[in-house]
Amino acid sequence: MPIDEVTELRLSVPEAGRRLLPLPVAAWHATVGARTVDGIVKGDTVLVHGHLVRRFYRSGAGARSLTEVVATGIKKLEQPAA
Repeated sequence: MPIDEVTELRLSVPEAGRRLLPLPVAAWHATVGARTVDGIVKGDTVLVHGHLVRRFYRSGAGARSLTEVVATGIKKLEQPAA
């Protein structure tokens, strides 16, 4: 199995003007590129390509699930000039 590094991001996605939904994103450096991920800071607007993965596991608290995006690309979007 190849060795790789992953950066985990947590995006806040607006839900039709109500609340922000947290969405975890896994960005593997071999796929996305470490430089791309390193340039992203809190508050940046980004466009993420990838696929949605739902994982199921058991813990001491019982059966649980986790939904995340496995990114195949991330682009930092420019903010419009004020």
